Amino acid sequence: MKTKILVTGGMGYIGSHTVVELQNSGYRVVIADNLCNSKKEILLQIEKITGIRPDFELVDLQNADATLRLFEKHKDLSGVIHFAAYKAVGESMEFPLLYYHNNLFSLINTIQAMLKHDINNFVFSSSCTVYGNPDKLPVDEKTAVKPAISPYGNTKRISEELLYDTVNTTSLKSISLRYFNPAGAHSSGLIGELPMGVPNNLVPFITQTAIGKRDILKVFGNDYSTPDGTCIRDYIHVEDLAKAHVVSIERMAGRKQKNSFEIFNLGTGSGNSVLEVIKTFEKVSGIKIPFKYTGRRPGDVPAVWADTSLANNELGWKARKNLDDMMRSAWIWEQNLAEGKIFSM
Repeated sequence: MKTKILVTGGMGYIGSHTVVELQNSGYRVVIADNLCNSKKEILLQIEKITGIRPDFELVDLQNADATLRLFEKHKDLSGVIHFAAYKAVGESMEFPLLYYHNNLFSLINTIQAMLKHDINNFVFSSSCTVYGNPDKLPVDEKTAVKPAISPYGNTKRISEELLYDTVNTTSLKSISLRYFNPAGAHSSGLIGELPMGVPNNLVPFITQTAIGKRDILKVFGNDYSTPDGTCIRDYIHVEDLAKAHVVSIERMAGRKQKNSFEIFNLGTGSGNSVLEVIKTFEKVSGIKIPFKYTGRRPGDVPAVWADTSLANNELGWKARKNLDDMMRSAWIWEQNLAEGKIFSM
């Protein structure tokens, strides 16, 4: 067995897929999660896929004392992958203080506990939202970080600044992974995106509409300066994304970092519009999706996609799955949920 990694927010969408990849790569894993946006049953699903049930700690990282107790219990950690955060752009526009409190305090408490126990390898779940509405496309890691359009995006920008300042004054080493738009589900059909309530992301809204859980799909805006008037995003398969976290941990463990704080874009390098995503789902599923245009959603930018050259060349990582794969796996996951093959909803 390799070393022991703490995955905060490891019961969530990207976190659970990363736990699977870590365990399949021989790492021991501890999950810390407060289950505010996930289900404990995901543990069993991870065990079904990997044959190993990871350690699980029910903890809210906003609580400094509880976070310290977590690290006291697991002193043999060699690294931390930090997902624990609220993540919905639209919701953050309504409840900014909730987002600032949760996303920043959980990060600060985690880093302070790491430093106390001399745990120095930290992989941070960041976002392309730090680029705001970019002046040119695609965006690379040298693209200017603009004032955030949403409180969610601002928490990611502030978090990166916090990490940069910390690595320059302590023993902490960090890799910040700026995701574009995660989509799809595990190839086993046993884990996938599991939004609580009305989905904030496009793909689960599509699959829930297809299964009959939603009457109609809302498309936020059709008057953007894009070829079909709808927003363009760089969609990346969640399994590809998860693999990048394992590669990042191995880069740090092998002391291959060129700087104590590194940033990498994670995407496919191409963009798809909302209408293209809908059409792709219809193609792979054979189901027509009813949708209607509605007003623009606060916090959305017209278009953004990644230049992934740095991640390709430095990390040796590249997205392998395409939009068809994302839509097909997401649909299998949605059907498994509806048929009760996973757990009761």
